[in-house]
Amino acid sequence: MSDINRRKILKSSAGLAAAASLGVGTAIFSPLANAQTLAFKPEKGAKLRVLRWSRFVQGDIDAYMANVKRFSEATGIEVRVDNEGWEDVRPKAAVAANTGAGPDIILSTNDDANLYPDKLLDVTDLAEYLGKKYGGWYPAGELFMRPDGKKWIGLPLGASGSLIVYRESMVKAAGFDKFPTNNDDFLKLYKALKEKGTPGGMALGNATGDSTWTNWLIWSFGGKLVDKNNKVVLDSPETLKALEYAKELYANFIPGTLSWLDPNNNKAFLDGQISVTNNGISIYYAAKNSPDPKVKEMASDINHAVFPVGPVGVPTESHLFFNQMIMKYTKYPQASKEFLRFMMERPQFDDWLQGAGGYVAQPLKAYEANPIWTSDPKNTPYRDSVKNLRPAGYEGKLGYASAGAAADFIIPNMVAEAASGSKTPKEAAERAQKRAERYYKV
Repeated sequence: MSDINRRKILKSSAGLAAAASLGVGTAIFSPLANAQTLAFKPEKGAKLRVLRWSRFVQGDIDAYMANVKRFSEATGIEVRVDNEGWEDVRPKAAVAANTGAGPDIILSTNDDANLYPDKLLDVTDLAEYLGKKYGGWYPAGELFMRPDGKKWIGLPLGASGSLIVYRESMVKAAGFDKFPTNNDDFLKLYKALKEKGTPGGMALGNATGDSTWTNWLIWSFGGKLVDKNNKVVLDSPETLKALEYAKELYANFIPGTLSWLDPNNNKAFLDGQISVTNNGISIYYAAKNSPDPKVKEMASDINHAVFPVGPVGVPTESHLFFNQMIMKYTKYPQASKEFLRFMMERPQFDDWLQGAGGYVAQPLKAYEANPIWTSDPKNTPYRDSVKNLRPAGYEGKLGYASAGAAADFIIPNMVAEAASGSKTPKEAAERAQKRAERYYKV
């Protein structure tokens, strides 16, 4: 190879690397660079409105809004972001989908997109581009957002890991040097903590994120909502064993968990009322950043663990999945796609992951390398939340039925009824079976 040709190749390669690192849609790329980069041309006069769930971690929204500002500066597109609670986003998104008016982009939870897939913009080109560039999507993200295995009805954003949050000193005082890794010892720990006057507790109300532990409970005994053919099989011997276990576990909870929504266990933990719960990393984040010296001191005593493995013999992790949907009615589909592309590119997404302090785990494999997961060992357990996530509609195919059953809190309600004794395990399972069948018969 001549020196002239070698210099040409090196020059082209350097230009390609520089263009790929920009991650913005305003640069003009050569044909060679376009093989590695995708950009959508926004409509003239485009303005975007984004509806998203509100923060549990201040750094999440701060970093997100900083990226929004970057996008507006790079494209000249004005972006309005409205923050709502998880429980409020779902009905507002459904109204927007059914009326054909509202936000251009909605960030929601779990498989809400499957409630109205025909109302969402096809983003297959964008999803395939991001997947190829960043090491591929985790399987759970594809199950949620590409339910037919072909068309992407939205983009995965990540997941807030539902892991065990505990006080190391209190767990040790209860006789455990390490956090339990099986259901039997998990129950023994809860009993010991209650005896010590430092009980635990997990949400049994209609909590979008924190009631996901009930999925772990049912799965850990081999129960499931539906089989591979989408037949409802909730009323099973395995489910009944899980509900009997739930009764024993609940007897050691702090009072009041039947009405707990997502903020309640955070407050109870930080107030020192409980020693163990399930949550995202937000409790630890809040303690580390608290202006109250006593709460800040608590951070050194907080640690995290994945849920124990039950009789089924394999991990059964359930986490709160986040999606990004572009509504089909938007006047600015290209601008909307460009916004999501920009937000998911490495310069922006890396900054957001770090800003959120580990509250959201990435949906793309390449972002496992983000330093947020190793800068503090207590963050690391949350890193693989999307990688290990099992959708609530397990073991069937996701769609309208699974989304409806999850939104109706069928499994959390069943566990709450059996655990509290308002119904026998058999009665609770039978009622849940009938409720689920209404969705799966549609």
